[in-house]
Amino acid sequence: MGNQNYPTEMFEDLKQLCHARAERYGDKTLFMQIRGGKTEQISYRRYCKDVDALGTAMLVHGLGGKRVILMGENGYEWVTAYMALICGVGTVIPLDTEISADLLASVARESEASAVIYSAACANKVKKACPRLLAIPFFDLDEWIEEGSVRIRSGDRAYLDADIDPHAMAALIYSMGTAEQARGVMLSHRNLCFALSEICKMVRITENDVFLTALPLHYVYLSICGFLCPLYCGASVAFGEGLHALSSDLRTARPTVMLCVPMLLETLYRKLWIRIRRSGMEKRVRSDISLTNAIGSERLRVAAKRRLFREIHESFGGRLRLLISVGTAVDPSVLSGLRELGFLAIQGYGCSECASIVALNRDSFYNDGSVGTSLPGVLVDIYDPQDDGVGEVRVKGENVMLGYFGHPQESSRALRDGWLYTGDLGYMDADGFLYLTGRKKNVIVSAEGVNIFPEELEGYLNATRYVRECAVVGVLNAKSGDVDVVALIRPDLHALEAAFGKHLPSTKLHLEMRKAIAEVNAIVVPKKRITSYLLRFEAFARNTSHKLRREGLCEEVLEQIENKRDLR
Repeated sequence: MGNQNYPTEMFEDLKQLCHARAERYGDKTLFMQIRGGKTEQISYRRYCKDVDALGTAMLVHGLGGKRVILMGENGYEWVTAYMALICGVGTVIPLDTEISADLLASVARESEASAVIYSAACANKVKKACPRLLAIPFFDLDEWIEEGSVRIRSGDRAYLDADIDPHAMAALIYSMGTAEQARGVMLSHRNLCFALSEICKMVRITENDVFLTALPLHYVYLSICGFLCPLYCGASVAFGEGLHALSSDLRTARPTVMLCVPMLLETLYRKLWIRIRRSGMEKRVRSDISLTNAIGSERLRVAAKRRLFREIHESFGGRLRLLISVGTAVDPSVLSGLRELGFLAIQGYGCSECASIVALNRDSFYNDGSVGTSLPGVLVDIYDPQDDGVGEVRVKGENVMLGYFGHPQESSRALRDGWLYTGDLGYMDADGFLYLTGRKKNVIVSAEGVNIFPEELEGYLNATRYVRECAVVGVLNAKSGDVDVVALIRPDLHALEAAFGKHLPSTKLHLEMRKAIAEVNAIVVPKKRITSYLLRFEAFARNTSHKLRREGLCEEVLEQIENKRDLR
């Protein structure tokens, strides 16, 4: 029963989808734009008309067949420009607003972009990095839409009648690291439409749902699941004012669905429990959790929890029923903990190369320790598994990219015999649930040939009480000839000072760190244990997806060792 698919339909391209939904839902609200505490509502019909008008104006201004960078905050301007570009103009290149000017210039050159559409916050960066490109600020889009509307009324059907090749490149997605690492993933309408159809088979989304999109839409996961998926299902999307205003946006939008990354989901959960403890309600809440957990029927159990924990749910707008996280693995206790409070939280696994999601926990069949099962029409298996069942995750399906733009050799390495070799490591259980253990390029290989996954050890270590964040690296031990597994730990000084006082002795700090290491080493097999640790007190560098930047970490550890800092 839990494996049954929800019914979906397949569209040839996003233009067909946009027009079909405008015809079906008409004046129903598609977008809610929250700005300055006020909410503007935009209907399905208006959105489709504005997309057609903007696309018509883009063709008039010579952008037909061109590649265009799109960078700006979430909002109506972003989604209108995205759809106008992709549905009859050329190729859209969504970029992070926080991208450096150097990296922006590099992407503009490599992608051979002709124009950039941008928000006011990006103006200086665009001026510096893209002086030769046609620059179109968000505040000019209303004039372009009006121009296109006039052209359509006078009989211009160039955009309306434009043919779309569903198998040609329509979106160019850059995963950012450094300028040298930047590479564009080529996705087609077929990739995107197939992904939409398959994702919606696994999770029930209805016309009554409201999505709150708080994270940036330039991530393909967010643009697919937080924008195109609601459009596909007849739901609504609320654009908030950003993560800094999340509490207020939740109360204003009153969403039923929210998309997260692991860090956001875990932060929300932990802050929730901090509020519960500060209000003196922890004992009562835990008692009510035990009471409601005993209810046999899931429907009645959830209803009881939502009633008992009404105040908690009101802080999320009062209607939130589903949280979905995609990215690195989420702490299973966070997923189960949210469910105990009446929220269904599930996680998935995806990558840009597969048009967002590859595997997902269903809303009716889930495993908190896993990133889920493969999408119904997608094959996922483990290539070259080792004795422990761990191997490289590979994927086959119509969501798999066309290749890397301008990098044929990298494309041929990643795409072989119809399979995408993801570079991620994992294993599958008998029920088809996928478990990720790390990235292939990050694996630490011991002298005995044992594969040690730093992400796995980091996950355990980050879950201990006094570790704020950490990184695990392998360092060759010149004396033993083996590899030392070293944890570089940033301690949670606030938690330590709250527990032991502000004048924390160094001996106490190291005692708690040793306890944390011992806790992790008790979980893993002896050959994968952390052998030593070093402290750091600055935050680790992270990319725009909040993933740990590992470049230079080994060098940092070696430098500390050479500077006579003892490994603990």
